[in-house]
Amino acid sequence: MTISAADEDEICEAEAPLLDDFVPCSIDFNGRHSVRSKSGCWKSASFLIVVGVSERFAYYGISLNLLSYLTGNLGLPTATAAAILNAWYGTSAILPILGAYVADAFSGRFRMISAACVLYIAALGFLTLSASLNSSECKQSSPTSRACASNQLELVFFFVSFFSVSFAQAGYLPCVQAFAVDQFDEEDENENRVKGSFFNWWNCFSTAGILAPLLVLAYIQENLSWELGFGIPAATMCFALVVFLSGIQTYRFRKTGDGGSNPLVRIYRVFARAAKNCRIARVTKEETDNISGCGAHIGFLDKALLEPDGLTTGDVEDAKSILKLAPIWCSCLGYTIIYAQPSTLFTKQAATLDRHITPAFQIPAASLQHCFIGGSIIISLPIYDRVFVPIAKSITKCPSGISALQRVGIGLVLSLISIVFAAAVERRRLGIARDHGLVNKPEAVVPMSVWWLAPQYVLSGLADAFAVVGLQEFFYDQVPLDFRSVGLALYISILGTGNLVSSFLVSTIQSVTAGNGREGWFSDNLNRAHLDYFYWLLAGLSLTGFTAFVCSTGSYVYRTRAIVSYVDS
Repeated sequence: MTISAADEDEICEAEAPLLDDFVPCSIDFNGRHSVRSKSGCWKSASFLIVVGVSERFAYYGISLNLLSYLTGNLGLPTATAAAILNAWYGTSAILPILGAYVADAFSGRFRMISAACVLYIAALGFLTLSASLNSSECKQSSPTSRACASNQLELVFFFVSFFSVSFAQAGYLPCVQAFAVDQFDEEDENENRVKGSFFNWWNCFSTAGILAPLLVLAYIQENLSWELGFGIPAATMCFALVVFLSGIQTYRFRKTGDGGSNPLVRIYRVFARAAKNCRIARVTKEETDNISGCGAHIGFLDKALLEPDGLTTGDVEDAKSILKLAPIWCSCLGYTIIYAQPSTLFTKQAATLDRHITPAFQIPAASLQHCFIGGSIIISLPIYDRVFVPIAKSITKCPSGISALQRVGIGLVLSLISIVFAAAVERRRLGIARDHGLVNKPEAVVPMSVWWLAPQYVLSGLADAFAVVGLQEFFYDQVPLDFRSVGLALYISILGTGNLVSSFLVSTIQSVTAGNGREGWFSDNLNRAHLDYFYWLLAGLSLTGFTAFVCSTGSYVYRTRAIVSYVDS
């Protein structure tokens, strides 16, 4: 929804102050002033939470079981299938930065969400069609044939549809959450306070949306049909589009930016002007010695004001606020590497243990991460919002109880404890395997209850409840107004980068530790491997990251509309 800058300025400066029920600098879908009592807040956010949960259901509904589809129905080798999935996950983690930038700089979040939703439906529809074609091929082929879809055209059709999901998610995921948070007026005390709760409930419901594919779609895909397994997510995205458009009369569309100019261009001009002025000024060695770390870069940007050339103080502050995020982004990588372990190595640990709940039933190893981690998040977030925040607020006098960075810091500590516990449990598991003569029997069940792994899973879930939600809130709030979708995309990129770094570490360590008669830390025979060594390495990386995080945030000045708020301690 667009309106000229001049018209919006007139709305903001002339009419909004005269009518208390109008939301300053905000219009509705029809271009009229947004009425506070009829728009925004939970009226709008509830629609968008449903939309966000639907997308998570669809995304995880096709991704959780894809390795089985690639190796079974498409007949790909395991190594090839794993490489394709890694590429897909990496693409899905990086592309949201591009999608968020396009939304913030050009199309707007509403249009981006609408377009991405249509692309999502098309991509999932084509995946369903691909599965149907593949199913027909399988029926005509020999039951012992490894590859049902030997037709190259069918493979191309599948992978184009498959990677189209990444492009759809790139525009959808960061923009839906950013657009939802936009429905809360930061200049209104009550709505600004409620905004903090939104991040908690968003993640609580999103996690519940992930559990459903695990419990329902995985069974359908493995036991009924892949056409139905892909078709249900496609139908879910159709439902999401209907819900999204149903709330259109309640949405608030806010004015951001500086007269509608491209935010990236403004920030680029600041960096370019700063570089030019520094070359002209020839900063002396004495000045350089007095500046270190991030402060050096920020002081460097201040030189952009020497010759403004159309730049404003706000432009320079925007560029500085982006630069200040880099140390925090980097210092959280230790946490995100650990974040990647429950779906991989924790599951491998669990597969070797006694997982019987009753004599006749044992819990699937892959289900543990979702049951324990997902359950921890779903239970802890409402408690955090309704119990912890009021208590903390009475002590700290901070509206959100604790600051976003303090919340992230607690999550980092819990994550560190979880990986230390995982290392200790793995050492015990290896000892029991040796004591019972199972070192050379990788298929044997180690006589140790899977409940020993429960604490590391629960601690991981609690760490996510603090760190993930804190990072979302921090990166949304601390970027310039024009870049809030990009801010959430930056948060997503931390998680994606952590997965890629974890994969790199595993590959590198295995190549170094294997050979010369050694099986390496990640031997296929887990009883001869040393996951405990890897966990201790991750604990060291996490501790290093946490130390860097404390150093980066100790004097961090929070950005608000007035640029400065308070110093985190």
